Amino acid sequence: LEKSIEKARHTDLVRLIYGLGIPNIGLANAKLLVKHFKGNLEEMMNTSISELLTIDGFGEVMAKSLIDYFSLEQSAKLIERLKEYGVDMTAEIKEKSDIFAGLTFVLTGTLPTMTRNEASDIITANGGKVSSSVSKKTSYVLAGEEAGSKLTKAQALGVKIINENEFLEMIK
Repeated sequence: LEKSIEKARHTDLVRLIYGLGIPNIGLANAKLLVKHFKGNLEEMMNTSISELLTIDGFGEVMAKSLIDYFSLEQSAKLIERLKEYGVDMTAEIKEKSDIFAGLTFVLTGTLPTMTRNEASDIITANGGKVSSSVSKKTSYVLAGEEAGSKLTKAQALGVKIINENEFLEMIK
């Protein structure tokens, strides 16, 4: 229990924002916010609608929801309590690379040392795209254990299939 509590204190800021349950703010929007505000929650809490509308992919409904949420007294109290409990409210912003620019990946199967979400985050952080289905436009299929129909389709289309080790070599 203590380990779980300690782990929760050092959660990712994106997941924290998503976990606040702000209406109209999903995981993808939380990522946009953290990236735009460079991991600074205080700046995010004190922003304006016009500032939020400068974020590519952010609309008026989302901007208003965020402003409304952070203007509530109960929201401010919750954030303050989380700080008192030692929840880390910062984010490490990694320098973006473009090694996967123009490339589309499809992930299938169970990877040995990372989740598919972690692999997806690495791909998008390095300029690539992740798709849920294999097509002629797919650059690579990252295949793990028990890969299924996506692997078969990739083989049929002649799409390059890589494993986790090959993927990790690509990002070095």
